[in-house]
Amino acid sequence: MLIRSISGVRGISDTDLKPETIKKYARALHQISPEGVLIAGCDSRPSGEGILNVMLEELIRLGRTVILCGVVPTPTVQFMVQNTEAVGGFIITASHNPVEWNGLKFVRDDSTFFHSDDCEKLFALVDNDLVLDKQDGDGMVWPEGNAIQKHVIACASISCIDLNRIQDRSFKVIVDAINGGGAAALPAMLRLLGCDVIEMNCEPNGNFTRGTEPLAENLSDLAQNVLIQGADAGFAVDPDADRLAVVNEKGKPLGEEYTLVLAADGYMKDVGKKETFVTNLSTSLALDKLAEKRDCKVVRSSVGEINVVNKMNEINAKLGGEGNGGIILREAHLGRDSLVAVTMVLNRMSQTDKPLSVIHRGLPQFEIIKDKISLEGVDPEALVKKVITAFDDAEKNTLDGIKFTWDDHWVHLRKSNTEPIMRIYAEAPDRNRAGELINVIKNLI
Repeated sequence: MLIRSISGVRGISDTDLKPETIKKYARALHQISPEGVLIAGCDSRPSGEGILNVMLEELIRLGRTVILCGVVPTPTVQFMVQNTEAVGGFIITASHNPVEWNGLKFVRDDSTFFHSDDCEKLFALVDNDLVLDKQDGDGMVWPEGNAIQKHVIACASISCIDLNRIQDRSFKVIVDAINGGGAAALPAMLRLLGCDVIEMNCEPNGNFTRGTEPLAENLSDLAQNVLIQGADAGFAVDPDADRLAVVNEKGKPLGEEYTLVLAADGYMKDVGKKETFVTNLSTSLALDKLAEKRDCKVVRSSVGEINVVNKMNEINAKLGGEGNGGIILREAHLGRDSLVAVTMVLNRMSQTDKPLSVIHRGLPQFEIIKDKISLEGVDPEALVKKVITAFDDAEKNTLDGIKFTWDDHWVHLRKSNTEPIMRIYAEAPDRNRAGELINVIKNLI
């Protein structure tokens, strides 16, 4: 069964993404998009080429011209939409899901992912399964071999970093691209930033040699290599390279929550202005506490990239992101981008002679636990109702599931946008307290 959400559609490639199903989405995308060119790309999953070919064949039949970027990071497609005359695009990817999964993400003409109303229209068109006649004139596919190069150059040119200062440091770094969509882009980005780059899993062959999410428990090989090579840092991404995790020079993963915090810390130091940042309800309090010290603010949205982006647009925020390692910088484009993230983290590192471990130690310190439960045979709304009175002394937020917040800790229960699960996240100054919050929720449901 396909999972539909604000993140597009995902399913098991062999069973859920049959050619006729894919064609329905191609026809719906054609109907919902304005006249004009579409941008396309994919991550490196073995199933991606077949799905892409079906999409392209149907769009060509309908008279569309598609600029094909090939195997690239998801944010590269978004960048290309923003910086061309394209009216939108799509990416074949299941993001952080395991290799047997694949999916489709859809991009608007402003380079953002489809909004919830766009998704509703698209899904309705798919369900109606309208037959569209072949156009008199076929469309065409136009290969774009320089998309990554253009994206990399743009990221190195963002105004909130000091490129010369970064390049002068000649950081030694190791990058683990999980043989995914970022396998070519991340090393290229790092070399342009003047780094001595050691590559791990940088063949775009879809052989995901570790867990697909860049979580600490999946980064033991990277951490070990950082120590062996005496590197200044290690960087890891997910298969579509929109998320970044960081390992310090001691071989300790900092946790993907701290990617945004490091980036924001460097941004505030160099920009030096009062600003408001946007993140989602499940992101670390470390960003809030850091912002308070710099007379800045943090505003929260529902979980999901497009929800963060919509809130950024609502308040005209320049920087936002999520606690999964996703950085959104308006100047680059309105989407999570690991190339932007690695640039901003290295910019923070270049501001001092201190190693990454010391920089991290100077940030507000919190421990976050991310748990989940299966939704098989379970009503998500009923679960939320069960726990809504769990904590009488907490501030409650029902924007996205239920979140309980105190001054220095919180717990959040919500339905996943990408998997048939409920997520339970908790954070506190120490791991034991975060675990206790998780257990209170789990014991109630």
